[in-house]
Amino acid sequence: MRFSSRKELEEYIAQLKAREDSQRVLVCMGTGCLAKGAEAVYRRFVEVLNARGLAVPVSLEREEKEKGFSLCPTGCMGICETGPRVRIEPRGIQYLRVSPEDVEEIVEETLKKGNIVYRLVQQETSNGKVQYWPLMKDDPFYRKQIRLVLRNCGSINPENLDEYLARDGYLALAKVLTEMTPEDVIGEITKSGLRGRGGGGFPTGRKWQFARMVRSDKKYVICNGDEGDPGAFMNRCLMEGDPHAVIEGLAIAGYAIGADEGYIYVRAEYPLAVRRLRKAIQDAYEAGLLGKNILGTDFSFDIRIKEGAGAFVCGEETALIASIEGKRGMPNPRPPYPAQKGLWGKPTVINNVETLANVPQIILNGASWFRSFGTATSPGTKTFALTGKVKNTGLVEVPMGITLRELIFDVGGGIQGNKRFKAVQIGGPSGGCLSEAYLDLPVDYDSLCGAGAIMGSGGLVVLDEDTCIVEVARFFMSFTQSESCGKCVPCREGTKHMLNILQKIVDGRATLEDLLLLEEAALVVKDASLCGLGKTAPNPVLTTLRYFRDEYLDHVVHKVCPAHVCQAMREFWIDPEKCRTCGKCARVCPVACISGRPKVPYVIDQTKCIKCGSCFEACPFDAIVIRWRRKDQ
Repeated sequence: MRFSSRKELEEYIAQLKAREDSQRVLVCMGTGCLAKGAEAVYRRFVEVLNARGLAVPVSLEREEKEKGFSLCPTGCMGICETGPRVRIEPRGIQYLRVSPEDVEEIVEETLKKGNIVYRLVQQETSNGKVQYWPLMKDDPFYRKQIRLVLRNCGSINPENLDEYLARDGYLALAKVLTEMTPEDVIGEITKSGLRGRGGGGFPTGRKWQFARMVRSDKKYVICNGDEGDPGAFMNRCLMEGDPHAVIEGLAIAGYAIGADEGYIYVRAEYPLAVRRLRKAIQDAYEAGLLGKNILGTDFSFDIRIKEGAGAFVCGEETALIASIEGKRGMPNPRPPYPAQKGLWGKPTVINNVETLANVPQIILNGASWFRSFGTATSPGTKTFALTGKVKNTGLVEVPMGITLRELIFDVGGGIQGNKRFKAVQIGGPSGGCLSEAYLDLPVDYDSLCGAGAIMGSGGLVVLDEDTCIVEVARFFMSFTQSESCGKCVPCREGTKHMLNILQKIVDGRATLEDLLLLEEAALVVKDASLCGLGKTAPNPVLTTLRYFRDEYLDHVVHKVCPAHVCQAMREFWIDPEKCRTCGKCARVCPVACISGRPKVPYVIDQTKCIKCGSCFEACPFDAIVIRWRRKDQ
């Protein structure tokens, strides 16, 4: 249906809501569950329901509801690790790790008899007692979450416009076009306190106001979907699970600043997100929700998709703009800021995916409603990709101000294997590592910044006692060094210098002078780099030096890796009682540091050994023993 007015849209939405709900089988078809076989589960549901003469729509078809069941593919439901996931609504029964072989039992027991298949529900064994959480509302993973941005993810078919409309989709756009001036819209967003969810936390309303004030015959808005942080997938899930929310937010931003054209910049490594965004844009055009004279008003708006090549630096605004213009993705000095001179030299606003997805809800519910969540300076909620050594990994959305302890131990379920928590890397490769002493730190922009970390786009990696903090810093520095575009010397040379020092430390070759040079180089790179990549790249190094300096000293002074990770800190010894003097170890040793003779156990010269492990792999009698150096040696 094509809507020519707000009234037509509202009447159609009212019709959708009036239809009676029946049992819905929601099958997660996000990237994580698809990788675990969700498509086979979905097809099996189709087969089983067909065989029983029940409703079997390929996607949700409202007219089929009279038969009692509907089957709906959705976006990400959250705990990606436990996929494929299936949820039965309206009861909210959730099943985990569902295989095609489980489908027949779910249909027979749950859909037809109303029974719960307990072997497929969330459960935990404690002190020999098994506890079950068959309902989503009772699951500890969801209890402290407030899903505003993710309200539709895992609950609607992202490829069906009606599904989005039934949840008040595009009513916010209709409201701003018929009731509000652009200044009203900017005022409401400003009052809400919405800050950019891409990492910097800049006030969204103020950014829109800057672009609104610039006089120009042409303006642009861009959705930044270039999510390149290791371990981050929040924006991908949002684009896959609720693409219309992003589109609607982008159109509202265009109206507010006076733009008639927008871009969604999404990396090509997200093929499912790209496909669903294209489908959603096409459906919106056909419904008259994009294009010329939207809903019969004077506002026209077009959206294009630009697929990025996957360069981390293109998350920076000016580099992203250069990439859309067909140039190499490299940043430019600011000012001028994109709001003054951006894409093709025209005023441009860039917001990330999560920021824009918040906008329709703020317009519909008001700034005060949004401020009822979160803290005074960081209102609302924040999505995180919770990963690492935590029991419940996945996509979460929590109110700003929640503590790291609540996020990791209540939502995340604690540390895998009940090991000791060591640190949390928050903000991705440009963020910082916070120690156990900061577990009660509120998660908001200002608190994290004060602790030396950043919110980032929402990557959150939990580390346990088996993690070497120096190796973590080396890993993130390796990432940012390889992603540096090379335009400015401090970033290009500084990150390389820092990486070399970190490599020396984990190789056991560093001195105390190297440690001082590392800290000095980090501060120079942070102060002198051109763009955000270089300015934040030293954060993992600086925070680990700040909170885990003893571990650096163990590596540098004592040549010890307390976590038993750095291979250079181990030693190979030959057990004389197991050695059969075959000589295989000596023959494979690349530095000839193993000696011996027939009937006399072989020995390894520790001063020459390079710790390659060739002897360990070659010995057929398990006579090679690995020992980790200790401080008292």
